[in-house]
Amino acid sequence: MHGKIIFMTFCANAVSLARFMNFSADIGTVKGVGKVKAQYFHSLGVATVGELLRFYPRAYEDWSNILPIERCPIGENVCIKGTLLYPLKNERVRGGMLIAKGSVSDGDSIVSVTFFNNKYITSMLKSGEEYLFYGKITLGKYSAREMLSPMFISVKQSKSILPIYPQNQKITSRQIRSAVEAVLADKTEIPEILPPYILEKYSLVSLDTAIRQIHFPESSLALQNARNRLIFDELFILQLSLLRLKDANSTVKTENKVKIDYTGEFFRLLPFKPTNAQIKAVNAAISDMESGKQMNRLLQGDVGSGKTAVAAALVYTCAKNGMQSALMAPTEVLAVQHFETFSKLFQSSGINCKLLTGSTKQAEKNQIKESLKNGEIDLIIGTHALIQDDVEFDKLGLVITDEQHRFGVKQRTGLCSKGENPHVYVMSATPIPRTLALIMFGDLDVSVLDELPPGRQKTVTYAISSKKRGGMFDYIKSHLDKGFQGYIVCPLVEESEAVSGVQNVEEYYEKVKNTVFKDYSVGLLHGKMTPKKKDEIMADFKNGKIQLLISTVVIEVGVDVPNAVIMAIENAERFGLSQLHQLRGRVGRGTQTSTCILVTDSQGEDTVRRMNVMCSTTDGFKIADEDLRLRGPGDFFGTRQHGLPKLHIADLMTDSKILTETQELALEIIASDPDFRKTEHIKIGRQVIKKINSLQTPAAANTI
Repeated sequence: MHGKIIFMTFCANAVSLARFMNFSADIGTVKGVGKVKAQYFHSLGVATVGELLRFYPRAYEDWSNILPIERCPIGENVCIKGTLLYPLKNERVRGGMLIAKGSVSDGDSIVSVTFFNNKYITSMLKSGEEYLFYGKITLGKYSAREMLSPMFISVKQSKSILPIYPQNQKITSRQIRSAVEAVLADKTEIPEILPPYILEKYSLVSLDTAIRQIHFPESSLALQNARNRLIFDELFILQLSLLRLKDANSTVKTENKVKIDYTGEFFRLLPFKPTNAQIKAVNAAISDMESGKQMNRLLQGDVGSGKTAVAAALVYTCAKNGMQSALMAPTEVLAVQHFETFSKLFQSSGINCKLLTGSTKQAEKNQIKESLKNGEIDLIIGTHALIQDDVEFDKLGLVITDEQHRFGVKQRTGLCSKGENPHVYVMSATPIPRTLALIMFGDLDVSVLDELPPGRQKTVTYAISSKKRGGMFDYIKSHLDKGFQGYIVCPLVEESEAVSGVQNVEEYYEKVKNTVFKDYSVGLLHGKMTPKKKDEIMADFKNGKIQLLISTVVIEVGVDVPNAVIMAIENAERFGLSQLHQLRGRVGRGTQTSTCILVTDSQGEDTVRRMNVMCSTTDGFKIADEDLRLRGPGDFFGTRQHGLPKLHIADLMTDSKILTETQELALEIIASDPDFRKTEHIKIGRQVIKKINSLQTPAAANTI
């Protein structure tokens, strides 16, 4: 406890230091900003001087490579140095537009410059003065060289490399640059947070140098050194914060202690024998829950690896120990799927399981909530409906979240607040590369299911061109004729979204059900249908009333039909590897060998590589690693919400070497000085407190 008190005092110390250095000063106090423009900065998430200095450029203009006008390539951004030959004059043309034209000479050649709707340009550029102009050279009338709306700076004020900042309609990169220049005009040294031994070991420049050079680098080397230092800081502090949270979690005491392990009894009720990986995962979780401390654990398993049975074993043991469990899924479809699966697993076990979602009828909702509050329900499964204020538990002992990355990083705590330090179990069927897992789930212990249950078959995958679609249809029909079911997945929903060469599901459905599959029952499913309609279609497919389901990616999670053994994915090039793998996971869920056919006419290098990966392996973790390499972390989860903390400068793909270095260093420091008491670690501790606050509070300030 004493260590925690010392640790928490860092927050107050950090604030006092920031004020002393004036980093917490309002952005409006910066020269040239003022109250009105301060609001524009706020729209970019910049409210203080410290946040401004951490608002890094997104790119740079290299003004150091000055070309003679006659040697400038047409159609490319270049930098020229020249003298404005005569004063600019604004003229209003048809439509009310202001145009100012001028000529610039470098002594040998001339280029015309044109500016649009800039009433101040005549006072900004003076004839006879020498400037640097940066922009694209084009050919105008009579093939004369010209620059339209070039950027410019006086030769007297020029810097070799100029920053380009993220901007919006309210504020420009130039205005942001001016504000940063005004702040950095203060030569007060930005205080260092890392001790000399770390700077020396990893060859890092000082924080003062890094901040100044990231905004106005003197050279490409200086810029790279600045980036390395700031990337190191960001990943190092983040990983220390996650380790500190993990350490704090591991010491949280709870009354929800498992006194007797009933998992063996539960496994004997199952019609199958659990895998060694499942037994190992269950034992690790039970060990956590027997300790008297709160469990915080992630269960990672590939599609079909048996995560549900593991979670059910924990729910069963909790119920037998007098505790309730709650499972929250990101969609109603998945919640219903879980309810059906758990209900089946708990048949004749005495475990009372209920479903609560947004579409549950009000009378039933009221009854469920009353039973939950009275302790009559052992397991409640639902969506965000579970975190409503009027949902109360008698004794919530275990919280399970499925596909956690779809919730966002904060929502796990909403359900946990319904109990007194309940155990937390996070399940993910999306294999996550190690580099992302370190950041997303660094505060959790990890269990991995790396075995398929006995009898589960791997899915054979082929990639074909659209020219072979007729043969594919015949192959699908051969399976339907044997009593099996199948899917065809299209990337678009309706004709209004039409993209040349891309299949939309409504048109595709109408075409195939009236032609090639006219003798079969064909269903249509997509995300724009009402929840009730989607449930009806999925129920009909599951019950065998529909033989072939034409669908969008809405089937990616939630449909478990063991009789479905064949899938075709049209325009496979439009899906990421991990999404293709998730879709493929809808077949191969029984004991029959299954097939996935990827249809694409794209011959792009990335497409060919992705198709080869899909055809060569069914290992979700290998696929996830390859997907991360191809797409980077920003696109890894597509457009879905995910739990990645915001990174300001680091890139988890390209900066994996620094990520590994900082993780090793963070582990060393946490092991030797967990409360940051050593003199050389005190400033690091202050930064860790800030980061922990930002992880737990979305609106927390980002200051130096």
